[in-house]
Amino acid sequence: MSADNSCADVSVPLRNLLNSVQCVRDRVKDGESNESNGVFNLSNFWDTLMQAVKAASQEATKLSLAFSKPPLPTQEDGEKFAESIQKSVLALSTVYYWLPKSHGITLRRLVRDATAEVLDGIVQLVDVIVSSPLQSLSQEQLQSTGGVWSACDQFAHLPRDNRAAVLGVLASYIGVVKDAIEEMEQAQAESQDPFSDVLDDEDQDSRGNQDTYWSEEDRQLMAPCQGLMKASAACLRKLLSAVKANGNVSMPETVAQLDDLADISKEISPSVDDLVLSLYPPMDYSGVDQNVRRLDNLSFLSSSLRVSHVCLEADLNWVQFLNGALDHNLQKIKALIQGSS
Repeated sequence: MSADNSCADVSVPLRNLLNSVQCVRDRVKDGESNESNGVFNLSNFWDTLMQAVKAASQEATKLSLAFSKPPLPTQEDGEKFAESIQKSVLALSTVYYWLPKSHGITLRRLVRDATAEVLDGIVQLVDVIVSSPLQSLSQEQLQSTGGVWSACDQFAHLPRDNRAAVLGVLASYIGVVKDAIEEMEQAQAESQDPFSDVLDDEDQDSRGNQDTYWSEEDRQLMAPCQGLMKASAACLRKLLSAVKANGNVSMPETVAQLDDLADISKEISPSVDDLVLSLYPPMDYSGVDQNVRRLDNLSFLSSSLRVSHVCLEADLNWVQFLNGALDHNLQKIKALIQGSS
Protein backbone atom coordinates (compact mmCIF):
# COMPACT_ATOMS: atom_id res chain seq x y z
CA MET A 1 0.00 0.00 0.00
CA SER A 2 1.38 3.42 -0.94
CA ALA A 3 2.07 6.11 1.64
CA ASP A 4 -0.73 8.21 0.19
CA ASN A 5 -3.25 5.38 0.60
CA SER A 6 -2.01 4.69 4.11
CA CYS A 7 -2.39 8.35 4.97
CA ALA A 8 -5.92 8.42 3.58
CA ASP A 9 -6.89 5.25 5.46
CA VAL A 10 -5.63 6.37 8.85
CA SER A 11 -7.18 9.82 8.46
CA VAL A 12 -10.71 8.38 8.36
CA PRO A 13 -10.93 7.38 12.05
CA LEU A 14 -9.12 10.61 13.00
CA ARG A 15 -11.62 12.75 11.12
CA ASN A 16 -14.47 10.88 12.78
CA LEU A 17 -12.74 11.44 16.14
CA LEU A 18 -12.36 15.14 15.40
CA ASN A 19 -16.09 15.51 14.73
CA SER A 20 -16.95 13.51 17.83
CA VAL A 21 -14.73 15.55 20.18
CA GLN A 22 -16.06 18.79 18.72
CA CYS A 23 -19.62 17.66 19.48
CA VAL A 24 -18.71 16.70 23.05
CA ARG A 25 -16.94 20.03 23.56
CA ASP A 26 -19.93 22.00 22.29
CA ARG A 27 -22.28 20.08 24.59
CA VAL A 28 -20.01 20.79 27.56
CA LYS A 29 -20.03 24.50 26.79
CA ASP A 30 -23.80 24.62 26.47
CA GLY A 31 -24.98 21.70 28.60
CA GLU A 32 -26.57 21.46 32.04
CA SER A 33 -25.57 19.34 35.00
CA ASN A 34 -27.26 16.05 35.74
CA GLU A 35 -29.18 16.99 38.87
CA SER A 36 -30.15 13.98 40.93
CA ASN A 37 -31.66 13.19 44.30
CA GLY A 38 -28.77 10.91 45.21
CA VAL A 39 -25.94 11.76 47.56
CA PHE A 40 -23.15 13.73 45.90
CA ASN A 41 -19.68 13.57 47.40
CA LEU A 42 -17.54 16.53 46.35
CA SER A 43 -14.28 14.90 47.41
CA ASN A 44 -15.01 11.78 45.33
CA PHE A 45 -15.97 14.00 42.41
CA TRP A 46 -12.57 15.68 42.44
CA ASP A 47 -10.71 12.39 42.74
CA THR A 48 -12.58 10.96 39.77
CA LEU A 49 -12.26 14.16 37.74
CA MET A 50 -8.49 14.31 38.24
CA GLN A 51 -8.21 10.67 37.11
CA ALA A 52 -10.24 11.49 33.99
CA VAL A 53 -8.06 14.53 33.25
CA LYS A 54 -4.89 12.44 33.64
CA ALA A 55 -6.28 9.78 31.29
CA ALA A 56 -7.18 12.39 28.66
CA SER A 57 -3.66 13.84 28.85
CA GLN A 58 -2.06 10.41 28.52
CA GLU A 59 -4.20 9.40 25.54
CA ALA A 60 -3.48 12.69 23.77
CA THR A 61 0.24 12.13 24.36
CA LYS A 62 0.07 8.58 22.94
CA LEU A 63 -1.71 9.85 19.85
CA SER A 64 0.84 12.62 19.30
CA LEU A 65 3.80 10.24 19.73
CA ALA A 66 2.27 7.73 17.30
CA PHE A 67 2.15 10.41 14.62
CA SER A 68 5.50 12.02 15.45
CA LYS A 69 7.62 10.04 12.99
CA PRO A 70 7.29 7.49 10.17
CA PRO A 71 5.97 4.91 9.69
CA LEU A 72 2.38 6.02 10.14
CA PRO A 73 0.06 3.86 12.24
CA THR A 74 -2.13 1.49 10.27
CA GLN A 75 -5.83 2.19 9.89
CA GLU A 76 -6.48 -0.44 12.55
CA ASP A 77 -4.08 1.27 14.95
CA GLY A 78 -5.61 4.64 14.08
CA GLU A 79 -9.03 3.27 14.99
CA LYS A 80 -7.70 2.05 18.34
CA PHE A 81 -6.12 5.43 19.10
CA ALA A 82 -9.35 7.20 18.14
CA GLU A 83 -11.41 4.85 20.32
CA SER A 84 -9.12 5.39 23.33
CA ILE A 85 -9.21 9.19 22.93
CA GLN A 86 -12.98 9.16 22.54
CA LYS A 87 -13.41 7.09 25.70
CA SER A 88 -11.24 9.49 27.69
CA VAL A 89 -13.11 12.50 26.31
CA LEU A 90 -16.51 11.00 27.15
CA ALA A 91 -15.30 10.05 30.63
CA LEU A 92 -14.05 13.59 31.29
CA SER A 93 -17.26 15.23 30.10
CA THR A 94 -19.41 12.74 32.02
CA VAL A 95 -17.61 13.46 35.29
CA TYR A 96 -18.01 17.20 34.70
CA TYR A 97 -21.75 16.71 34.33
CA TRP A 98 -21.86 15.08 37.76
CA LEU A 99 -21.17 18.40 39.47
CA PRO A 100 -24.61 19.75 40.45
CA LYS A 101 -25.54 23.43 40.43
CA SER A 102 -26.44 23.12 44.08
CA HIS A 103 -22.70 22.98 44.83
CA GLY A 104 -22.18 26.35 43.21
CA ILE A 105 -22.67 27.89 39.80
CA THR A 106 -19.42 29.85 40.16
CA LEU A 107 -17.48 26.64 40.82
CA ARG A 108 -19.27 24.83 38.02
CA ARG A 109 -18.41 27.55 35.49
CA LEU A 110 -14.74 27.25 36.33
CA VAL A 111 -14.81 23.45 35.98
CA ARG A 112 -16.81 23.75 32.74
CA ASP A 113 -14.35 26.23 31.23
CA ALA A 114 -11.37 24.09 32.25
CA THR A 115 -13.00 20.96 30.76
CA ALA A 116 -13.82 22.79 27.54
CA GLU A 117 -10.23 24.01 27.31
CA VAL A 118 -8.93 20.42 27.46
CA LEU A 119 -11.39 19.41 24.75
CA ASP A 120 -10.40 22.43 22.66
CA GLY A 121 -6.78 21.33 22.97
CA ILE A 122 -7.57 17.79 21.85
CA VAL A 123 -9.57 19.13 18.90
CA GLN A 124 -6.61 21.27 17.86
CA LEU A 125 -4.17 18.37 18.23
CA VAL A 126 -6.27 15.95 16.15
CA ASP A 127 -6.85 18.63 13.52
CA VAL A 128 -3.10 19.25 13.20
CA ILE A 129 -2.42 15.51 12.85
CA VAL A 130 -5.16 15.09 10.26
CA SER A 131 -3.83 18.06 8.28
CA SER A 132 -0.20 16.91 8.21
CA PRO A 133 0.21 13.30 9.43
CA LEU A 134 3.43 12.52 7.56
CA GLN A 135 7.13 13.16 8.12
CA SER A 136 8.64 14.40 11.39
CA LEU A 137 7.01 16.04 14.40
CA SER A 138 5.91 19.56 13.39
CA GLN A 139 6.08 22.69 15.53
CA GLU A 140 2.29 22.93 15.34
CA GLN A 141 1.92 19.39 16.69
CA LEU A 142 4.35 20.12 19.53
CA GLN A 143 2.44 23.26 20.44
CA SER A 144 -0.90 21.46 20.28
CA THR A 145 0.34 18.65 22.49
CA GLY A 146 1.70 21.18 24.96
CA GLY A 147 -1.65 22.96 24.87
CA VAL A 148 -3.42 19.79 26.02
CA TRP A 149 -0.89 19.31 28.83
CA SER A 150 -1.27 22.91 29.95
CA ALA A 151 -5.07 22.69 29.95
CA CYS A 152 -4.93 19.48 31.98
CA ASP A 153 -2.40 20.92 34.44
CA GLN A 154 -4.70 23.79 35.39
CA PHE A 155 -7.15 21.38 37.06
CA ALA A 156 -4.71 21.03 39.96
CA HIS A 157 -5.15 24.76 40.62
CA LEU A 158 -8.94 24.96 40.42
CA PRO A 159 -10.84 25.88 43.62
CA ARG A 160 -12.29 22.83 45.32
CA ASP A 161 -15.56 24.37 46.55
CA ASN A 162 -17.80 27.34 45.78
CA ARG A 163 -16.41 29.53 48.56
CA ALA A 164 -12.91 29.23 47.10
CA ALA A 165 -14.32 29.79 43.60
CA VAL A 166 -16.08 33.01 44.64
CA LEU A 167 -12.95 34.22 46.46
CA GLY A 168 -10.97 33.69 43.26
CA VAL A 169 -13.32 35.65 41.01
CA LEU A 170 -13.65 38.46 43.56
CA ALA A 171 -9.86 38.76 43.72
CA SER A 172 -9.75 39.06 39.92
CA TYR A 173 -12.43 41.81 39.97
CA ILE A 174 -10.48 43.71 42.63
CA GLY A 175 -7.36 43.50 40.47
CA VAL A 176 -9.18 45.05 37.48
CA VAL A 177 -10.59 47.91 39.58
CA LYS A 178 -7.21 48.54 41.22
CA ASP A 179 -5.53 48.74 37.80
CA ALA A 180 -8.20 51.17 36.56
CA ILE A 181 -7.73 53.47 39.56
CA GLU A 182 -3.94 53.44 39.15
CA GLU A 183 -4.28 54.12 35.42
CA MET A 184 -6.39 57.20 36.06
CA GLU A 185 -4.07 58.48 38.79
CA GLN A 186 -1.09 58.06 36.46
CA ALA A 187 -2.93 59.79 33.61
CA GLN A 188 -3.72 62.73 35.89
CA ALA A 189 -0.09 63.00 36.97
CA GLU A 190 1.18 62.94 33.37
CA SER A 191 -1.54 64.92 31.59
CA GLN A 192 -1.14 68.62 32.15
CA ASP A 193 -1.81 71.59 29.92
CA PRO A 194 1.72 72.82 29.12
CA PHE A 195 0.58 76.47 29.01
CA SER A 196 -1.71 76.50 32.04
CA ASP A 197 0.87 78.25 34.22
CA VAL A 198 1.68 81.09 31.77
CA LEU A 199 -1.74 82.04 30.37
CA ASP A 200 -4.46 83.93 32.18
CA ASP A 201 -8.01 82.59 32.43
CA GLU A 202 -9.27 84.51 29.40
CA ASP A 203 -6.48 83.19 27.17
CA GLN A 204 -7.03 79.65 28.36
CA ASP A 205 -10.77 79.84 27.68
CA SER A 206 -10.07 80.87 24.08
CA ARG A 207 -7.68 78.03 23.35
CA GLY A 208 -8.87 75.25 21.09
CA ASN A 209 -6.65 72.29 21.95
CA GLN A 210 -8.65 71.10 24.93
CA ASP A 211 -9.00 67.65 23.38
CA THR A 212 -5.61 66.82 24.88
CA TYR A 213 -6.04 67.95 28.49
CA TRP A 214 -8.66 68.31 31.21
CA SER A 215 -10.40 71.62 31.84
CA GLU A 216 -10.98 72.82 35.39
CA GLU A 217 -14.61 71.71 35.04
CA ASP A 218 -13.42 68.24 34.01
CA ARG A 219 -11.14 67.99 37.03
CA GLN A 220 -13.97 68.93 39.36
CA LEU A 221 -16.00 66.03 37.98
CA MET A 222 -13.06 63.63 38.16
CA ALA A 223 -12.73 63.95 41.94
CA PRO A 224 -16.06 62.32 42.85
CA CYS A 225 -15.65 59.82 39.98
CA GLN A 226 -12.37 58.71 41.51
CA GLY A 227 -14.08 58.62 44.89
CA LEU A 228 -16.71 56.33 43.40
CA MET A 229 -14.05 54.05 41.93
CA LYS A 230 -12.23 53.85 45.26
CA ALA A 231 -15.52 53.09 47.02
CA SER A 232 -16.05 50.29 44.46
CA ALA A 233 -12.64 48.83 45.29
CA ALA A 234 -13.31 49.13 49.04
CA CYS A 235 -16.67 47.40 48.66
CA LEU A 236 -15.12 44.49 46.77
CA ARG A 237 -12.29 44.17 49.28
CA LYS A 238 -14.71 44.13 52.21
CA LEU A 239 -16.85 41.55 50.42
CA LEU A 240 -13.76 39.39 49.82
CA SER A 241 -12.88 39.58 53.53
CA ALA A 242 -16.43 38.71 54.57
CA VAL A 243 -16.61 35.70 52.24
CA LYS A 244 -13.19 34.53 53.40
CA ALA A 245 -14.19 34.81 57.07
CA ASN A 246 -17.82 33.71 56.95
CA GLY A 247 -18.51 31.99 53.62
CA ASN A 248 -20.47 28.77 54.12
CA VAL A 249 -20.92 26.02 51.53
CA SER A 250 -22.62 23.46 53.76
CA MET A 251 -26.15 24.33 52.58
CA PRO A 252 -27.60 25.03 49.12
CA GLU A 253 -29.04 28.34 50.37
CA THR A 254 -25.67 29.72 51.44
CA VAL A 255 -23.99 28.40 48.29
CA ALA A 256 -26.60 30.26 46.21
CA GLN A 257 -25.99 33.47 48.21
CA LEU A 258 -22.29 33.30 47.38
CA ASP A 259 -23.16 32.88 43.68
CA ASP A 260 -25.49 35.88 43.82
CA LEU A 261 -22.79 38.07 45.38
CA ALA A 262 -20.28 36.97 42.75
CA ASP A 263 -22.72 37.64 39.89
CA ILE A 264 -23.59 41.13 41.14
CA SER A 265 -19.90 41.94 41.64
CA LYS A 266 -19.08 40.82 38.09
CA GLU A 267 -20.57 43.99 36.60
CA ILE A 268 -18.55 46.37 38.75
CA SER A 269 -15.06 45.98 37.26
CA PRO A 270 -16.08 46.50 33.59
CA SER A 271 -18.20 49.49 34.65
CA VAL A 272 -15.20 51.04 36.42
CA ASP A 273 -13.03 50.31 33.36
CA ASP A 274 -15.56 52.02 31.07
CA LEU A 275 -15.85 54.97 33.47
CA VAL A 276 -12.08 55.49 33.27
CA LEU A 277 -12.22 55.49 29.45
CA SER A 278 -15.00 58.10 29.44
CA LEU A 279 -12.94 60.36 31.73
CA TYR A 280 -10.06 60.78 29.28
CA PRO A 281 -9.94 64.12 27.46
CA PRO A 282 -12.01 65.21 25.72
CA MET A 283 -14.24 64.09 28.58
CA ASP A 284 -17.47 62.45 27.46
CA TYR A 285 -19.98 63.74 30.00
CA SER A 286 -22.86 61.63 28.69
CA GLY A 287 -20.59 58.57 28.80
CA VAL A 288 -19.54 59.41 32.35
CA ASP A 289 -23.20 59.71 33.35
CA GLN A 290 -24.06 56.38 31.70
CA ASN A 291 -21.17 54.52 33.33
CA VAL A 292 -21.84 56.04 36.74
CA ARG A 293 -25.44 54.84 36.50
CA ARG A 294 -24.15 51.33 35.78
CA LEU A 295 -22.28 51.50 39.08
CA ASP A 296 -25.63 51.67 40.85
CA ASN A 297 -24.95 47.94 41.04
CA LEU A 298 -22.85 48.81 44.07
CA SER A 299 -25.98 49.77 45.99
CA PHE A 300 -27.58 46.47 44.99
CA LEU A 301 -24.43 44.64 46.06
CA SER A 302 -24.37 46.27 49.48
CA SER A 303 -28.08 45.52 49.96
CA SER A 304 -27.55 41.87 48.98
CA LEU A 305 -24.50 41.68 51.20
CA ARG A 306 -26.42 43.06 54.17
CA VAL A 307 -28.95 40.19 54.08
CA SER A 308 -26.48 37.41 53.23
CA HIS A 309 -24.91 34.98 55.67
CA VAL A 310 -21.42 36.45 55.17
CA CYS A 311 -22.43 39.77 56.72
CA LEU A 312 -22.46 39.57 60.51
CA GLU A 313 -23.92 42.19 62.82
CA ALA A 314 -20.43 43.58 63.43
CA ASP A 315 -20.08 44.20 59.66
CA LEU A 316 -23.17 46.39 59.35
CA ASN A 317 -21.25 49.55 60.28
CA TRP A 318 -18.85 49.35 57.36
CA VAL A 319 -21.68 48.42 54.98
CA GLN A 320 -23.51 51.55 56.10
CA PHE A 321 -20.33 53.62 55.76
CA LEU A 322 -19.75 52.39 52.20
CA ASN A 323 -23.36 53.13 51.31
CA GLY A 324 -22.85 56.68 52.54
CA ALA A 325 -19.66 57.09 50.50
CA LEU A 326 -21.34 55.74 47.39
CA ASP A 327 -24.36 57.99 47.75
CA HIS A 328 -22.21 61.07 48.44
CA ASN A 329 -20.13 60.57 45.28
CA LEU A 330 -23.11 59.66 43.12
CA GLN A 331 -25.02 62.76 44.15
CA LYS A 332 -21.99 65.02 43.59
CA ILE A 333 -21.39 63.55 40.12
CA LYS A 334 -25.05 63.98 39.21
CA ALA A 335 -25.03 67.64 40.31
CA LEU A 336 -21.83 68.46 38.38
CA ILE A 337 -23.07 66.80 35.17
CA GLN A 338 -26.41 68.60 35.38
CA GLY A 339 -24.60 71.88 36.04
CA SER A 340 -22.45 71.45 32.93
CA SER A 341 -25.39 70.89 30.56
